[in-house]
Amino acid sequence: MAPDTVSLKNDLRGGGGLRWSGRISLTPRILAVNVFALALLAGGFFYLDSYRTRIVDARLQQSARELKLLALGLENAPADRHDALIAAYARQTRDRVRRYAPDGRLIADSFTMDAPRYRLRTPDEEEWKRHVARFLDRVVDRVVSADSPPSFEEPAVDRAEAWPELMLARKTGKPQAMNRYAPDRTFMISAAASVKDGTSLLATENARDITRTVRAERLRLGIVIAAAVLASVLLSLFLARTIVQPLQRLARAAVRVRLGRAREVTVPRLPDRRDEIGMLARALSDMSHALRQRIDATDAFAADVSHELKNPIASLRSALDALDRVDRPDLRAQLMAIAQDDVRRLDRLVTDIAEASRIDAQLSRTRFEPIDLGLLIERMVVAREARGVPRGVRLAFARPRKDVAVVLGEEQRLMRVLDNLIDNAISFSPDGGLVQIVATVADNEVLVSVEDEGPGVPESQREHVFRRFHSVRPENEAFGKHSGLGLAIARSIVEGHQGKISIADREDNQSGACFMLRLPMAVERDPGIVSE
Repeated sequence: MAPDTVSLKNDLRGGGGLRWSGRISLTPRILAVNVFALALLAGGFFYLDSYRTRIVDARLQQSARELKLLALGLENAPADRHDALIAAYARQTRDRVRRYAPDGRLIADSFTMDAPRYRLRTPDEEEWKRHVARFLDRVVDRVVSADSPPSFEEPAVDRAEAWPELMLARKTGKPQAMNRYAPDRTFMISAAASVKDGTSLLATENARDITRTVRAERLRLGIVIAAAVLASVLLSLFLARTIVQPLQRLARAAVRVRLGRAREVTVPRLPDRRDEIGMLARALSDMSHALRQRIDATDAFAADVSHELKNPIASLRSALDALDRVDRPDLRAQLMAIAQDDVRRLDRLVTDIAEASRIDAQLSRTRFEPIDLGLLIERMVVAREARGVPRGVRLAFARPRKDVAVVLGEEQRLMRVLDNLIDNAISFSPDGGLVQIVATVADNEVLVSVEDEGPGVPESQREHVFRRFHSVRPENEAFGKHSGLGLAIARSIVEGHQGKISIADREDNQSGACFMLRLPMAVERDPGIVSE
């Protein structure tokens, strides 16, 4: 496997991709959050336990009340009607009613008077569905920590002493009720009550309806939870797919760009997505495109620098190599002059190259201040005239009134731009020519034009002159006096000030070039210009 492939996989799985060390990716987290919310719904099983407890308690109270009514009926009925009352009660309530003598003997049983109203089922006799239901009962009871009642067993010798609730009813004189589990985990509701003649009653009921009701509710809740979990998982997977997969594609592309494959990588723009991920994709695509352009510009700049440095270095080396073989003083002086000229040219090239390479970074950190371009240009024109303008070239400047042509910028950089434009206009002007500098304000922009009377710039070359190391100089100017970076540096400075620089024809249709500089105003002012 190639090293780049291994690095790509490590970045996607490690700290540089969708996974971090010791953490999990988005898909499991989206699933976990949604399923956790549904897990709260599973708390309904706790409600089912409370619901079952309330039903059982209500049934215990009902059995105790009904058996108390039977005891009152026996107290007020003739003795020969007691068995009939017990049988009738058992048929209505479907209970097994037993009556015990004061000494604890069983003296009456509704199961012997009439057909049994219930039969305890043995789990071994039932189908597998019942076993599954009882297993789920145990699981839910374990989860909710439900109290487990004692098991119900018919006593080997059926006497009053075998029933705790019956003994308690005799002792307190009040009806008592108790809940137990039948062998098949259905509820056995028993109630006991004492009669004034010293006898006592015991009613037992196999309340399978409670178990059926609770299981039915549990089934409905389980179906709801299962459907909700399934829907949540599917929606989570859909959400993860719409989020994670585009992010994975973007991450892979970003890693490949980082690995130096920017030219062969196309960052997906996801044009169909109008959400934040689509915005991120388009931003990354634009960023990678700008990065590719910056890399291309850097490569081209490096190639141009290498090419431009070769000529003076080759000339300097030739001069120095020939210096050792020449004995004539005049020829040695000529070679030294060539070498010194090449050194000056190299110094000029290195200085301009250094400035061109760091100008963008410096402008991004520079704090701009208000600058009155009118005053700045006026000072520069006065200083240039004081130094003397070559070949009798004249400078004319129409300055706007004070505090009108104000821009935000760095004064030294703007001076470099204006100095390059003025110097370029002087170089191409004929002897005694006129260079006109005009500053105006229009549409919240400061416009500065520098016009000369030279040969002008052909329209096909107006964009090329701003390229690095592109130099078209007057025929009478010595070779190597300029590095070819002046106008390129000027454009970089102007664009760093959010402005534009271009070349246009002169308004009077005369020969010559007109360089136009546009910079945004610092504050809105009246666009009127008053010459002083």
